[in-house]
Amino acid sequence: MVLRRLMRANTKEARLLGLQLGPPPPAAVGPEPCPLCGRPLVAGLSIDEHHLVPRSQGGKEKFLVHRICHQKIHQTIPEKELARRYHTWEALSEHPEIRAFISWVKKRPPEFMP
Repeated sequence: MVLRRLMRANTKEARLLGLQLGPPPPAAVGPEPCPLCGRPLVAGLSIDEHHLVPRSQGGKEKFLVHRICHQKIHQTIPEKELARRYHTWEALSEHPEIRAFISWVKKRPPEFMP
């Protein structure tokens, strides 16, 4: 029942679960790799949206990333610091703890979720 409702609503949650009806939107064809770890993005629960500048700090642009990558970013760096110093993928990947995480997660399958 919930699954049908999601599919009919064609909501963001349905799209992330790969349940969208009809042809995929142009942005969903041949998804880019995760901008943090570089592994392929596979539709489903392993994908999240990340604002490089957090919404609480005025950010609007969002990117698809692995859920595990998104969690690591927010567990490691406070939102104000993300907005001030780590608002690019290059800056994020240079953070020592994030760099170590990228090295570790690159050895995992794209759908990996602990």
